[in-house]
Amino acid sequence: MRARGSSQSTASLDCPMPSDKLPSSISVFFPVYNDAGSIAKLVADVRSVLIGRFDDWEIILVNDGSQDESPRIVDALAASDPRIRVVHHSQNRGYGGALKSGFANARKELIFYTDGDGQYDPKELSLLLERIDEADMVNGYKIRRSDNIVRKTVGRTYHFANRALFGIQTRDVDCDFRLFHRRVIDAITLESDSGAICVEMMAKVRICGFNVIEVPVHHYARQYGKSQFFRPKHITRTVLRIAHLWLLLVILGGKAKVKKMAEAAGRSAGPDREDGR
Repeated sequence: MRARGSSQSTASLDCPMPSDKLPSSISVFFPVYNDAGSIAKLVADVRSVLIGRFDDWEIILVNDGSQDESPRIVDALAASDPRIRVVHHSQNRGYGGALKSGFANARKELIFYTDGDGQYDPKELSLLLERIDEADMVNGYKIRRSDNIVRKTVGRTYHFANRALFGIQTRDVDCDFRLFHRRVIDAITLESDSGAICVEMMAKVRICGFNVIEVPVHHYARQYGKSQFFRPKHITRTVLRIAHLWLLLVILGGKAKVKKMAEAAGRSAGPDREDGR
């Protein structure tokens, strides 16, 4: 069934196929860095999706060394509901470091994350949940990017470069609105601390042969704070990390190591290809 979105699939795998039954539990996490103006509303919005749909859920707020009121706000949110937990980083570890903490602390059968800056609507998690029974992972893609022309140009260049370097077929590799079955996260090891973690993630998902469905989601202009990615030092750090990943995964035979990791986690990796949509 492909009523909405699109799908990238692999050949038959020696592992359990997606089930028609929605898993009964979910972990949701937000990386938070100076997001005092947005995080409380995001938590309220995602709670409205979880309540009534899941009996067993948790929200994890990863405070990545914020210097505004974010630490106080996330602590207050956690104090208001035992299903909300906070992970504090004493120093900023970078976007990848925050995601790794979120994944490491997620306990449930499904795992969803999106950013804490409010550029995505957590209520659209319901769109991803409608498709998760068909795939290992559901990835959002921006219907329209709400950024200025410079950021749009950098974003498209970044996307096509990574598609060429790693063969990633997802239409929006940097859309941080993602829902996974736990088996995906258990099968791959993420190492990047920078924004390159998204490329690393999708490259390893591809190598392991996981089935990914893509669903359109809205992207909104940032209302609070400033993006860290488009600062020169962050761009340089990300580009260097992507070059390292390309050398590791494409040139030095890292694909075989990734497949072995997947097999060790109980996943029989599929062939190193993706069918078109």
